Amino acid sequence: MLVSYKWLQDYVNLNGISAAELAEKITRSGIEVDGVEKLSDGVKGVVVGEVLDCTQHPQADKLKVCKVDIGEGEPVQIICGAPNVAKGQKVPVAKAGAVLPGNFKIKRAKLRGEESNGMICSLQELGIEGKLVPKEFADGIYVFPADVKVGSDALALLNMDDEVLELDLTPNRADALSMIGVAYETAAILNESVQLPEISCEASEEKASDYISVKVEAPKENPLYTAKIIKNVQIGPSPLWMQGRLMSAGIRPHNNVVDITNYILLEYGQPLHAFDYDRFGSKEVVIRLAKEGEKITTLDDTERTLTSEQLVITNGTVPVALAGVMGGADSEVSDDTTTILLESAYFTGGSVRSTSKYHGLRSEASSRYEKGVDPNRVRPAAERAAQLIAKYAGGEVLEGLVEDDHLTIEPAVVSITLEKINRVLGTDITSAEVVKIFERLQFEAAVEEDVFTVTVPTRRGDITIEEDLIEEVARLYGYDRLPKTLPSGAATPGGLSKIQEKRRTARGFLEGAGLYQAITYSLTSEEKASMFSIEKRPPVTLSMPMSEERSRLRLSLVPQMLEAISYNVARKNESVALYEIGSVFLNEGEGKQPEEREHIAGAVTGLWVDHAWQGEKKPVDFYVVKGILEGLFRKLGLEERISWQAVQMDGMHPGRTAEVLLDEEVIGFAGQVHPNLQKDLDLKETYVFEIQAGPVFDYELPELRYVPIPRYPSIARDIALVVDKDVHAAALESIIKDSGRKLLREVHVFDLYEGKNMEEGKKSIAFSLTYADPERTLTDEEVTKTHEKVLAALKEKAGAELRS
Repeated sequence: MLVSYKWLQDYVNLNGISAAELAEKITRSGIEVDGVEKLSDGVKGVVVGEVLDCTQHPQADKLKVCKVDIGEGEPVQIICGAPNVAKGQKVPVAKAGAVLPGNFKIKRAKLRGEESNGMICSLQELGIEGKLVPKEFADGIYVFPADVKVGSDALALLNMDDEVLELDLTPNRADALSMIGVAYETAAILNESVQLPEISCEASEEKASDYISVKVEAPKENPLYTAKIIKNVQIGPSPLWMQGRLMSAGIRPHNNVVDITNYILLEYGQPLHAFDYDRFGSKEVVIRLAKEGEKITTLDDTERTLTSEQLVITNGTVPVALAGVMGGADSEVSDDTTTILLESAYFTGGSVRSTSKYHGLRSEASSRYEKGVDPNRVRPAAERAAQLIAKYAGGEVLEGLVEDDHLTIEPAVVSITLEKINRVLGTDITSAEVVKIFERLQFEAAVEEDVFTVTVPTRRGDITIEEDLIEEVARLYGYDRLPKTLPSGAATPGGLSKIQEKRRTARGFLEGAGLYQAITYSLTSEEKASMFSIEKRPPVTLSMPMSEERSRLRLSLVPQMLEAISYNVARKNESVALYEIGSVFLNEGEGKQPEEREHIAGAVTGLWVDHAWQGEKKPVDFYVVKGILEGLFRKLGLEERISWQAVQMDGMHPGRTAEVLLDEEVIGFAGQVHPNLQKDLDLKETYVFEIQAGPVFDYELPELRYVPIPRYPSIARDIALVVDKDVHAAALESIIKDSGRKLLREVHVFDLYEGKNMEEGKKSIAFSLTYADPERTLTDEEVTKTHEKVLAALKEKAGAELRS
């Protein structure tokens, strides 16, 4: 809601309170003010000028040479390119030395050889948004009414000397969607009274009921409908002050009648609609639910098909307006309109919201109906509008208000005790102070033995329960005056669960290893849903997907990780390392919720090492992703329980992929993406991994134990074993550890050889073995005995021979 500071002064005394100070007070009382805009901020030197003469520029077809009286003696010459400039107009003139928005300074200049001492301005050049400029002046300069004084302040006439407060209203504060509503709020804050506009309109002897009748056939959706008739209206521009206020509030001026209905909308918060009576088509207004498939062309020249749930205003035969949303094109007010049928009604919020949402139409009127209007303002708003139409459009208001009333108006009555107010707020407010607060709010309150019975005015539909009254007392008493207390009772220290700790540990390790976290969609396409899945199940299909690309719940994180890698590579970020800890969804059968499981996945492409100074570059390979996972398992205390074995998987390289096993159970995989898929994604060699987080996080970490630094020397022995090509180093390492368990401390692979001087189908794998005893120094005989036992086990179980 945009609130004009100058307009607000019509209702509340704001002497001594600046717009900024008022904004601070309103914010402190519970309605947030997003900002205060000074409309003419930085603009100066703009006056009203009269164009005394306007001739063609001798050197330019699109320029005019104008003699302009600006109230300073001799007229000044100004060159103007606006197509609508003409002799006799009164226009805004930026004098030489003036400043326009954007710190644009007006200087004396020569345009095509002719002197120009200022600038005749459009409203856009003065800082008014183009969408708010009256249509007749949208493509040219603005023209003032003939009665404005030459030399007067043009900014003041356009209401640009005003300041506008932007209120960020919550849905419950519909009362502040009007100037009078804000006035009540401001008066309560400042402890001032509210001066409502005086309504006095002389009616003719003719009766409105002779011209129109009203019948409501849907009282549930429309409990009250009123109509007034105004004859002999002269359509023209609205008064300048009204145009300025409308533009300050974000509404474009149209003509006097439409502007007055918009003005009352802002003033009272009550939407009105003006029909051209002569084009209405009958002498009766019938409000009913539309017939299925019925059509109407609205003011935006769009033909709309209606449903049987939508409320319409009809002339007894056909719809002429969507109730509370938008009028029809056939009965809109035009330049030749002479008689007005003025509607003021109470439509229920649900009905208006349903129609507005169905047709994609949202207006100032519909937003107010949706949040709730004050039923007690329906009739005063109509009378106030009729008064203004009579004054500014020369209308003759016919006697009476024609209506069909099914509305029962019962203000809310809420009771509360002083003890509860003080207990909830932690205060010691007296009964007299509470009564004073209710008086400032203009709530009628009766007090008996510290029990307040409050009758809430209908304008405050948000006050219905005790807590609402407590809030009103708190905000006007002052939130900053409420006592500050610490919570009492036993405090429970916060902490992470074991799963949260391990998830955080995994995230920290992966980021420390150089991977960046990615968060990808859980929804994917049918084609990608089952790719790379560790457990094969049919994917879960959404019943109402947003698109085919997001129609299935994923079974693997890898497809989305590859999308992210491809996106980065396409934008010249060629070395990318990402990880994600996210959920996959396993189908549990029709009619059952899918099982959600947490997975850890990563994807790496490009260079893993790039040291330009040393000239060292290392591309990503299988051992990079294997090393990342081994480091993660080591961090989580699982290193001894993990094993690896080669595997072939759809979408993965047949010779560079391995399964990850925890206690001999497959929990994931790691390897290179299949070259064909890499080509489809425009990727170079890309390596991925994915493991189930559940089995990894469920493991109970062993307690950390101190191990002293060895006091006795160790003995190292290196062996090169010749084995069949299909024998894995991991199998040999396992045999070595099992057979040398008593004295063996460490085993490392340090060489692999295949090629020249090696028997066909054989390979050589070299290990470094370290023997030690923490209690004593080992003898060569003891080490040799254990070492020979290791060699014997290798020969027996793997057919390994020492390489000569």
